[in-house]
Amino acid sequence: MKLRDTLQFSFKTVTSYPIRSFLIILAMALGVTAVVVLTALGDGARRYVIHQFSSIGTNLIIVLPGRAETAGSFPGAAMGQTPRDLTLEDARWIGQLPQVRRYAPLNVGSAELAGASRLREVTVLGGTANILPIRHMELAQGSFLAHGSQHSAQIVLGAKLAEEFFPDGNAVGQRIRLADRRFIVSGILASQGETMGYNSDEIVIIPINHAQALFDTTSLFRILIEVRNRTDIPSVKEAVRQALIQRHDGEEDVTIITQDAVLATFDRILRALTLGVAGIAAISLAVAGILVMNVMLVAVSQRTSEIGLLKALGAPASDIRRLFLAEAAWLSLTGAIFGLILGYLGSLLIRLAYPQLPAWPPVWASLAGIMVALTTGIIAGLLPAARAARLDPVKALSGK
Repeated sequence: MKLRDTLQFSFKTVTSYPIRSFLIILAMALGVTAVVVLTALGDGARRYVIHQFSSIGTNLIIVLPGRAETAGSFPGAAMGQTPRDLTLEDARWIGQLPQVRRYAPLNVGSAELAGASRLREVTVLGGTANILPIRHMELAQGSFLAHGSQHSAQIVLGAKLAEEFFPDGNAVGQRIRLADRRFIVSGILASQGETMGYNSDEIVIIPINHAQALFDTTSLFRILIEVRNRTDIPSVKEAVRQALIQRHDGEEDVTIITQDAVLATFDRILRALTLGVAGIAAISLAVAGILVMNVMLVAVSQRTSEIGLLKALGAPASDIRRLFLAEAAWLSLTGAIFGLILGYLGSLLIRLAYPQLPAWPPVWASLAGIMVALTTGIIAGLLPAARAARLDPVKALSGK
């Protein structure tokens, strides 16, 4: 029997049992759909996290006060000790390193913002003019410390705050009160939305000196460092470590992390999660394969006369095996294609419901879903095919 004849004969057989074929195809389709949708969610979460980290800046090194050990906290805290402060002088010292492109000391806190008969609690960032390019922030209006000293009482408002406090659009140049201090609005941030858990449209930025006075501290929350080239990150990290050890009387009492290291960690975790959920979803394909095997074993007993007639006409056992395997392949492939369509549709619905989540199915998951479904179906068809091929033609014709 030629391959074309085998495929045509098996296809007619599959379509002659519509309900049975539909149930097998549905089982396969649901398995492939689960693989595609779950991997789209996992890979979408990975790309979302990576994008969020990338949006806070590139080629970054972050210095935090206190030495974080494997326990994840400053080891002297249990004895009532506190980590040595990071100071503005430490930041200036770091800024002198030749590989450092920019640096930005940073303080973070909250305070009441009052003006134009409005009052609300806001997140306050204290920094220098470098905080904007390092954090990839842009000004929609005005400037920040571009024409004034570090000590000038300037404030930059987030886009939403500017619209809320000055709906007429004339915020720049207006006076506003932050806690018990007065500032002049020098700029408005371009709308950026949520980044790493906070909304940059609802923050204010003030000079670092004013932030330290406002929060009554001389310590920095952290120091952001942007290196000139990505390849310089390891050497700059070591240079910063050595510089701060020298500054802090020989003690290594800061934590230095790199953006690449954090991204690599999240990438590994989320890739493993994606593979894990794909493996769990693939179990449903194994269940569908068992269904294929059971149904086709029943089909062998129902079609003994047909098998006997084929053998009586001279069809060898190999042709019988290929017929049953072709039937399994038709069912599995059709189920995989429908599952792929449903999976992409499900991913589209997720993206529509959560626009910020790039839930695009990975190509490898789509191909793997089809291949696993097809392989599972063919393997499940081996036993029924072998049983059909072993039937004695005389007994098969008699229906025994």
